[in-house]
Order: sequence, then C-alpha cells, then structure tokens
Amino acid sequence: MPKCAFLTIKDLSDFECYDDQLISPMNQNGWECEFVAWDDSNVDWNNFDLVIIRSTWDYQGRIKEFLEVLENINSSNCILENSLELVKWNIDKSYLKELSKKGIQIVPSLFYDNYSKKILNDSLSFFSTTKLIIKPAISANADDTFIIDKKNSEKISHILENTFADRKFIIQPFIDNIILEGEYSLIFFEDTHSHTLIKKPKSGDFRVQEEHGGILSIVEKPDIKMLNEAKKVLNNLPYKSLYSRIDFVRKEEIFLLMEVELIEPSLYFNLDPSSPEKFASIINKKFQK
Repeated sequence: MPKCAFLTIKDLSDFECYDDQLISPMNQNGWECEFVAWDDSNVDWNNFDLVIIRSTWDYQGRIKEFLEVLENINSSNCILENSLELVKWNIDKSYLKELSKKGIQIVPSLFYDNYSKKILNDSLSFFSTTKLIIKPAISANADDTFIIDKKNSEKISHILENTFADRKFIIQPFIDNIILEGEYSLIFFEDTHSHTLIKKPKSGDFRVQEEHGGILSIVEKPDIKMLNEAKKVLNNLPYKSLYSRIDFVRKEEIFLLMEVELIEPSLYFNLDPSSPEKFASIINKKFQK
C-alpha cells in the first residue's frame, strides 16, 4: 500500500483546517495516509511515496528552515507536491510581476525592499487612492497585513517601520469590493476546476480568512470570465501544479488577480462535499504505482 504524508504543523488549534476529509477517499483508493509536522526532525521521508504540502501555516517566519526541509524531502525517495521548484517560485509574491508581464491583470502593486515614511504618501499619490494595503512579500494568514489611510498613516508609521525595516513588502490600493462583494477563490486540481467560493470579511474588518471572522460560501456558477482568467493564470505558471487556489477581486467588470496560492492554501473541502474524493482520485491516478 503506497503511503502519503500531508505536511502540517504541530498545533492547528488556532486554525480552521479540513484536510482530514481526504483520509477516507485516500484510504478507499488504497493509500495509507498520515499528517506529519513539517519541522519534525525525526521523520524519515524515505518511508513515504508521496508528500503533499497542506497546512504548514507557520512557515512564513521560518523560511530558510522550511525550504531546507522541502529540499530534504525532494532529495529522498518520495515525491513532493507541489514541486519544490513551484514552491520557490511562489513563496515570494513578486511572482505577480512576472504574471503581469504575461498579460494577467493583477491588483496594481508596488514592490519595495525596505520601508521609509515617504513611501506611504508616494503610494497614495501614485494610485490616486485614499486607502492602501501593505503586506509582506512572503506571508500567510494575513499576518502583518495593514490597511492604511491618510488618517492613520502617521500613527501607524512606526509600526510599519519596525515590521518592514529589513523585509520586502507590497503596497496596493485597497479595493472596496473586498468588503462590498468579497474575495473569490477558485480551487483547481491539476488543470481541472473543482469549486469556487467567496470570502467576505466580518463587519469592521478587511481580512477574509475564517480565523479573522471571515464568512465563506460556495459559488454555484462562477462567472465564465473569472474562470477563463484563472485558466489563463494556470497556463502561465512555470511548472505544473497538483493543487492551486487562485484568488480574485472584481473591480467593475474586471477580475483582478490577488494571489496564486500554490504552497499551503486551504482548499476548503468542507464547502464542496465532492472535492475530497475528486482530489484523492487525481492523486491516485497520477501517483499510484
């Protein structure tokens, strides 16, 4: 019986995770599965046929260590998914620049290597907006993500200076539709669309994650323009993906790419009862010996 490890963290108590729904369909397809903390130094990766990155939701503060573990997995006898090459490409949000050059419409973005007070006012002027989002180039869970306007820019500047003193970050105009409509997430297994959801922040917040009070619901009939844009994104990735989550926000009639999640996205198996079986079937077809 082939053996699969789902990479996770030691304590998921602060997170909403639905990957346990994969166990039954994987077992039914003849796979033995277990959840393994990515930083467990006692694991012999040669004991597995396949390692799939899933809920490794603390890696952003330990990038070097995380990549070293993935290098070790990649050097073992097992297969790593998504691939190490794709992880390295996706781990820094500067990949958005590359996709933009290929014709993907992204949320307008400015990329910086370190912070100065001048940057905020320059960015407000550049985007002709009153609100900005600033976030690390390497991040997860909306950690160290701030919404800024002219009223709080002075007050928050020292926090930003400490947070981004030696850390690459991105500044974007805040898109009001995040609050008015929500953020769309399209889930793909390989190049096949599985399901789409919309995530809305709780009242008074801008973050859409469940851990921050976001409200999630399934989209029964995703807009065909958004689906086509997502497929265009997939077609422009440098490497093939086993799983992906592609996040958009609508501005007028254009769907702007927010992020392509290829490392540890929640795939929201809870919102589509058929999705765990679909994912397990694709895994089995691709990797069963």
